[in-house]
Amino acid sequence: MRLTMRTSLAMKTLMFCAVNSDRIVRRQEVAQACAASENHLAQVIHLLAQKKYLRTIRGRAGGLMLGRPAHQITVGQVFRDFEQVLPFSECIGQTDGACPLNGSCRLTCVLAEALDAFYARLDRAVLTDLVDGNHALHRVLRVA
Repeated sequence: MRLTMRTSLAMKTLMFCAVNSDRIVRRQEVAQACAASENHLAQVIHLLAQKKYLRTIRGRAGGLMLGRPAHQITVGQVFRDFEQVLPFSECIGQTDGACPLNGSCRLTCVLAEALDAFYARLDRAVLTDLVDGNHALHRVLRVA
């Protein structure tokens, strides 16, 4: 299993905003801190704003900030919102019968259970769990 760059960048953006919650942050600051292209980041920010994780402010003094309190943002939901288009495996959720083992393979059940456990753990983590008291992260992401 591998985390997509979009999901990773979404979490980094949310952590950056949480660490700098006392001000409006700029996209270029996030891009620099996360070593990401601003164009790629713009797409991620757009989806984060659509899902109300971020609030974007237009104009010269604009930027972005968390759209809801950090303790209300669960890691599991962010992952679902960003990973929903990518199936974990070609056989999970497949209904077209293309798999020759369809209906007899127990691996599908094991994978589905593992995925449920994975998301259950992520659902217990909120953004504040990732940033509060994480002094090393604050040193890296805090903009003076």
